[in-house]
Amino acid sequence: MISVCVVGATGYTGSEVMRLLTNHPEFEVKIATSRADTGKSVAEFWPALRGHIDLAFSAPEIDNMAQAEVIFFATPNGTAMTQAPELLNRGCKVIDLSADFRLNDLDSWSEWYGQTHACPELVPTAVYGLPELYRDTIKQASIVANPGCYPTAVVLGLLPLLELGLIDPKSIIADTKSGVSGAGRGLNTGKLYGEVSEDFKAYAVSGHRHHPEIVQVLDDVAKTPVGLTFVPHLLPMFRGMQATIYANLTSDIDALEAIFKERYQDHPFVDILPDGSCPETASVKASNYCRIACQIDASNNRVIVLSVIDNLVKGAAGQAIQNANLMSGLSENTGLLGAPVCP
Repeated sequence: MISVCVVGATGYTGSEVMRLLTNHPEFEVKIATSRADTGKSVAEFWPALRGHIDLAFSAPEIDNMAQAEVIFFATPNGTAMTQAPELLNRGCKVIDLSADFRLNDLDSWSEWYGQTHACPELVPTAVYGLPELYRDTIKQASIVANPGCYPTAVVLGLLPLLELGLIDPKSIIADTKSGVSGAGRGLNTGKLYGEVSEDFKAYAVSGHRHHPEIVQVLDDVAKTPVGLTFVPHLLPMFRGMQATIYANLTSDIDALEAIFKERYQDHPFVDILPDGSCPETASVKASNYCRIACQIDASNNRVIVLSVIDNLVKGAAGQAIQNANLMSGLSENTGLLGAPVCP
């Protein structure tokens, strides 16, 4: 068994990593850290894991964490970058679910995240962990920057179109919606049930931290600067995410479904629905799947791509395990093929 440490195991993504790993045949959670809840039983804190993980939370200290072979950082931005260098020096593989290593431009990172990067020398060595685009590089990586949830849904919806030059890269609009779990477990009045229920709203319209991340990847795919309008919204539900993406076509297309199926035929977690379908967030709940469908607005020569994921799984913990599988020489779908929760 490959030993695993989950850093920040009392957060939503940390608990989701542990939940998914209870069914993994090759990975075993040996260490789960929490600075605030050191000594408390994991099963006491997360009753759903009772009988599956028999551990107490331990302090996030290097000597403790380095006993594991694979480290998942499910921590706030700014934490992984202070500990990753020493863990890598000790031979650990690191998957960071925060944004510490996602942006190549450190000036941009500092602008969006409000701090100076603690290990700028490590950033160029981190591989962006979107297996559908960078699978071969991930296999060779020691540190992976796990993508954000919005970037995952948006980029997967656009890859085939940009790679084949089928859309105007300056015309992209991403209208996105997420469940409240995307904001984490921290106490916030705006996330209380009474505030979120029966409500729907946009937020960060003037600029969201995931915008430069999406643009960075799309620029790489298109081989030219893209133009992106990105607007996130908060849905009155716990988990789930949909990206509705609009772009102007550069030519007439009759076989979008076939184009997407060919692009993703070797990628087990992208499911292409028939043209004209409307994928639902409930259809991917608690799973690592992304479901995509396309429609054509013929009167405006525009394509509409609908992409849904579970923001806590394919948008975070599941994709992190997918990356860890690749880094460990395993099939990327190991431990992740469970069907979505239904109903």
